[in-house]
Amino acid sequence: MRMAILKLAAAAAAIGIAGFAASTSVLAALPVGAKAPDFETRGALAGKVFTLKLSDQLKKGPVVLYFFPAAFTPGCTAEAREFAEATDQFKAAGATVIGMSADPIDKLAKFSTEECRDKFAVASAGPRVIAGYQVALKSENPALSGKTDRTSYVISKTGNIVYAHSAMDYRDHVKNTLAAVQSMKSR
Repeated sequence: MRMAILKLAAAAAAIGIAGFAASTSVLAALPVGAKAPDFETRGALAGKVFTLKLSDQLKKGPVVLYFFPAAFTPGCTAEAREFAEATDQFKAAGATVIGMSADPIDKLAKFSTEECRDKFAVASAGPRVIAGYQVALKSENPALSGKTDRTSYVISKTGNIVYAHSAMDYRDHVKNTLAAVQSMKSR
């Protein structure tokens, strides 16, 4: 039990959310092979708000769809910057990166410029998207209600999940999703 509490405390530090309850957990999300639920929502790229539809993005190639708890928190900012730095590598492998959280679109528009460095879109994940992708952050802390956990998916052009990684620590999400995308390209 002590180890579990220490891991949760480390996760709280990684995402930078105060009041992270000891009952917070991240469970496996959609399995590899599952059909990714299509959705339409508001997104922002370089501060400009637009309508984002997953099926339209998949027409261009695979999509890295990563969910994060809250914009402008330390872990989410670090993760966004890592994705921004790797955007050219994702593009070279034919993939589009999209970040998603339950934050309002005005906050995400600012985040898309300041932390995503105008490199990739971030979009607002409403309750249906959160439920469809099984990314609700589970916590007894009411301040975290409605937030997403930290889960990254690689979705093939055909709309199937080819890779999924759920961990509150942001550090392996970029490396792992990039490896998955590059592996798809080399096949």
